[in-house]
Amino acid sequence: MATLAEIASLRTNLSESAVGHLHRLVASWSLLADLSFSDMLLFVPARESSSAGRTDFVVLGQVRPNNRATMLNDDLVGTTQRSTKWPLVTEALESGTLSIGTVEIDGIDESLPNWAIPIQHDGQFIAVLVRIQGPLRGPASAYETVYLETFGRLCEMVTEGTFPYRESDVAGPGFPRVGDGIILIDGRGLIEFATPNATNALHRLGLYASTEGRSLKELGLHVRELERAREFGIPRREDVARGSEVAIDFLCLPILNKAEVTGIVVLMRDVSELKRLDRQITSKDAAIREVHHRVKNNLQTISSLLRLQSRRSEEPAVSMALLEAERRIRSIAVVHEALAKEPGDVVEFSEIVDSLLVMVEESVLTSHPVEFLVDGELGSLPTDIATPLAIVIAEVLMNAVEHAFTEFTNDDVGMVSLTLRHEGGHAVAEVRDNGKGLSAKFSLEVPTSLGLSIVRDLVRNQLRGTIEMISESPEAGGGTLVRIRVPLGSGALR
Repeated sequence: MATLAEIASLRTNLSESAVGHLHRLVASWSLLADLSFSDMLLFVPARESSSAGRTDFVVLGQVRPNNRATMLNDDLVGTTQRSTKWPLVTEALESGTLSIGTVEIDGIDESLPNWAIPIQHDGQFIAVLVRIQGPLRGPASAYETVYLETFGRLCEMVTEGTFPYRESDVAGPGFPRVGDGIILIDGRGLIEFATPNATNALHRLGLYASTEGRSLKELGLHVRELERAREFGIPRREDVARGSEVAIDFLCLPILNKAEVTGIVVLMRDVSELKRLDRQITSKDAAIREVHHRVKNNLQTISSLLRLQSRRSEEPAVSMALLEAERRIRSIAVVHEALAKEPGDVVEFSEIVDSLLVMVEESVLTSHPVEFLVDGELGSLPTDIATPLAIVIAEVLMNAVEHAFTEFTNDDVGMVSLTLRHEGGHAVAEVRDNGKGLSAKFSLEVPTSLGLSIVRDLVRNQLRGTIEMISESPEAGGGTLVRIRVPLGSGALR
């Protein structure tokens, strides 16, 4: 489905600034839908109708209430609505004032109460907010009356252009909602009304006295952001805690009348359980970091022992084998070092590549210089891919350094490049060098070294990928190209 901005660009004459204003409204209007127990639609004059000499409308947004059954089963976003069916919309847009009446909805036998609220932005009425209310059943309760009165005051702000607020959204995932609890505060800072859920939240904070006609500060609760909302006329949010077990989220929304704060709507949500879970997650993250840190330290200890043992060996072949094992263990330690910084199931592979290059550069023992180049990145990779892939890349880089430049003189410069990219659901790593290339008898199926055997088996058996090693033509610069492709989709790993 197209976004609000895309529909507006294709179907309306709205400016970028006006679209931004409507974006903020749509981000916040679940508050309006819940306070009014109504479906809400966003109507904007359609470009095609204005060019044809009439005023039809395109629907840019739709929201349903969370506390009442919807009256609109169909999704109307992106549809064109004839002005003849919605006369109140045309009336509100032309007059710049609220229009109230009824509307016929397909599939519903009776006419439904209908409000058309003109939306002002930068001194112009750019759209209409349409409220469709379900049939009323009996007299409204006390809290319904307060909700509807508050909704009416916010509608006046929509018409004045002061709602939605410019500073921030006031609804969305994680924000308190109408059903969580509401306190209505007048312009003097005194409580006019509190829902039962809001009263329960205050009880959890230790406030049991009657609230009506008193301020929160007088009751013994200091909410700093509430005072700032009253003083500056902007929405503010604050978590108020009682010890480590209770936390209440306060969202303070000023009600404005010609730039004067005439009241505050305070939405309250008990987030004690969320805070407790956050503390548990933080504790688990710290424990996971510590585990990776200790694994890294243990691997580095093993690496140091192997390096010491290699120095004691009098057999060059044994010494070389121990150094190769030490390097492979360090490659694994690099991954755990990255995970110790940011625990989880994925790791930023560029950090691993940087560490691998440092490790390889420190291992270079050639009489001529070798330069390394890295191009591209793989982003975040699952750890079960990152670990074996890090070992493979380290082995290939070391293989290039040790075998590609044996015919170079002291004045020659060896070049080794590592190219990383995503391609068709695969992670692709290419290592090129400008060395002597592969011998005519070379076959990856019959590798000549333990390192290449490890590389081949890791790529094919553990990563379920492919690897190819080819000699580049002189026109392409010569040398050897190693291309590794590893699938990233689900089920790619055994």
